[in-house]
Amino acid sequence: MKILIAEDDPDLGKQLSFILKEDYAVDLADDGEKALEFLNLYTYDVVVLDLGLPLMDGLTVLRTLRDGASDNKTVPVLILSARSAASDRVDAIDRGADDFVTKPYDMEEVLARIRALARRTSNHSTTRLVWGGVTLDMKSKRVSNNGVVVLLTGHEFRLLEKLMLNSDGIVTRSDLVEALYDDSAAKGGQGGDSINVFINRLRKKLPAGFIEVVKNVGYRLSPDFKSDPS
Repeated sequence: MKILIAEDDPDLGKQLSFILKEDYAVDLADDGEKALEFLNLYTYDVVVLDLGLPLMDGLTVLRTLRDGASDNKTVPVLILSARSAASDRVDAIDRGADDFVTKPYDMEEVLARIRALARRTSNHSTTRLVWGGVTLDMKSKRVSNNGVVVLLTGHEFRLLEKLMLNSDGIVTRSDLVEALYDDSAAKGGQGGDSINVFINRLRKKLPAGFIEVVKNVGYRLSPDFKSDPS
C-alpha cells in the first residue's frame, strides 16, 4: 500500500514517514504544489494532508483533488492541522476530507486512523461491483451506468460503494455515517443530517429507483435492478 504525506514541518514529516515506512510505501511532499504533482503521477491508498502548506494550502490541494479526474479522486484523506476551530473541521470535511486530527497529536492515534482509512482500499477481494447496469470499480474509483461514466464526488462514491457491498440487504443510516466519517464522527453522532443530502445527489446521477429508502431504517439497492446471474 502507498501513502502520501503532505507536511511542511520537516521534523513531523520525517517522523511520520519513518514510522509508516515500516508497513507502507511512503512519499513525502513539503508543499502543496509538490503534493498535487505526486497525486497526478501516482496512485495512493491514503493521503495525510496538512492544511498550512506553502505554495498551495491544504484545502486548495483537497479541492483540486476532489474536483479532478485522477485515480486519486476518492482516495481517503486524513487532515493534520494546528487549526482547532469547529468551523475548520467542518470546512475540511465538506471539501472532501475523511478525518481530521488536531496538532499536537498522539502518534498512536494518528497511526490507528491511517490504518482505518487504509482498510477501505484493502479489505475487499473483488474490485468490481455490479448491480444492474451500474458498475463500480473500487481500484480505479470509476462508476459507469451501461458503459457511460458517472462522475461522483468522493462522498457519493463511498456511499454507493457501501450500498453495493451490501447489495442484498439494507444499509442503515449509521452504517453510511461510518462509511463517510469514520468511527470518531459516527460515535459522536455527527454526519447524520448530511446523509440525506448526499443520497439525494447520488440518486439524481443514477437510474430512477436504483436506490430505495427503507423508512426509519436506511437505504438499499432496488432488487428490480439486480443483475441476471446468467
